[in-house]
Amino acid sequence: MANKKLSSDQQDELLKILQIRFEKNMQRHKGLDWNKIQNKLEANPEKLWSLEEMESTEGEPDVIGFDTKTNEYLFVDCAAESPKGRRSFCYDHEALEKRKENKPQNSAINIAEEMGIEILNEEQYRELQQLGKFDTKTSSWIKTPSEIRKLGGAVFCDFRYNTVFLYHNGADSYYAARGFRGLLRI
Repeated sequence: MANKKLSSDQQDELLKILQIRFEKNMQRHKGLDWNKIQNKLEANPEKLWSLEEMESTEGEPDVIGFDTKTNEYLFVDCAAESPKGRRSFCYDHEALEKRKENKPQNSAINIAEEMGIEILNEEQYRELQQLGKFDTKTSSWIKTPSEIRKLGGAVFCDFRYNTVFLYHNGADSYYAARGFRGLLRI
């Protein structure tokens, strides 16, 4: 995690990928201007690094909105299923440490922090589902309320039967079909 900056070739390639995705999915970001987004991205190279991490783990990040209060564009993983490169992780570091046998390689919260992104909360996950159908075969950990986490649990969502479902599991559980979706503010 030493160098969190992309080369100019990597930046150009990523910006090309993001622009193509932006133009193919205008329903996700009505009224937003790619040129303004690109200018903001180019002014924040560490954010481009985080977007590259989202892209390389198959999250397919795209702009889904603009927060007028903070003057930030919101990039979220828009892959149809939970990002392949971020599955089979327990919820957080505490759960990872408590697990004695068959430990996963890492936790969703650790990976998100390393990537410089946030895990979606329930409201953000439900908003994402208004833009398409996501996690119809997989599930995604979401930010767990502290009251649930203190008791050893964690929550995740998926989309089945045209409905977003919120479920629970032990925070130390992990599955090949469960990952997490991230949010990056730029």
